[in-house]
Amino acid sequence: MNAKTGPLPLPEIDVKEFRKVVRSRRSVRRFTDEPIPDAVLEDCLELATLAPNSSNLQPWEFFVVRTPELRSKLAEACLGQNAATTAPVLIAIVARPDTWREHARLALEDWPEEEKLPSIVEKYYKKIAPVHYNQGPLGLLGVAKKTAGLVVGLSRPVPRGPYSVNEMKVWATKSTALAAENLMLALRAHGYDSCPMEGFDECRVRKLLKLPRKGLVTMVLAAGRRAENGVYNRQYRFDQQNLIHYL
Repeated sequence: MNAKTGPLPLPEIDVKEFRKVVRSRRSVRRFTDEPIPDAVLEDCLELATLAPNSSNLQPWEFFVVRTPELRSKLAEACLGQNAATTAPVLIAIVARPDTWREHARLALEDWPEEEKLPSIVEKYYKKIAPVHYNQGPLGLLGVAKKTAGLVVGLSRPVPRGPYSVNEMKVWATKSTALAAENLMLALRAHGYDSCPMEGFDECRVRKLLKLPRKGLVTMVLAAGRRAENGVYNRQYRFDQQNLIHYL
């Protein structure tokens, strides 16, 4: 929204081209040694951060590993998977359930200068978010919120959580996974590929990359140019009738 001109015009979208991107995205297991240009990688990471996320608190961080020595060690921590050992870039995608306070402050500070800060936005980040995401000492505030939610929820809909440290981890991971998908689609749109890896030794990954103590490694993403033998099998999905329900 622009304060002077109203809503910004939407760009034309070619759904056929988007379909090509989605359908050609595969979990690639082998890559060539061709590097990803800096400009391409930066554009893909920017598009990743445009992913939808809870309260625009952007609870994620990306640790991009390109130096051969560190990349080799990280590949070993990823259990020596072919995707990890052949990719020219490895990206640890980390969920941050602990940055919401700082990001709530930034949400107000970084509000577009040409737009007037709505009072409802200011109220949300200054008053509502500090209660909604705060679990309090020993999680006692979370317990109190859960109890109140159970009582009030008997008569009307109420938000159910996050009520605990573990629920905050799930909260952050959901938004971070959306950003990871944006990143993978952006790479494919640029002609590159990726492989999201859950098979890794998180303790070693954390130590190697000196990750924040409360950060959660959602996945390690291998990225690069697809090798001829990079895709092992044809893609298939289960019967949609069992998975998609129209009510």
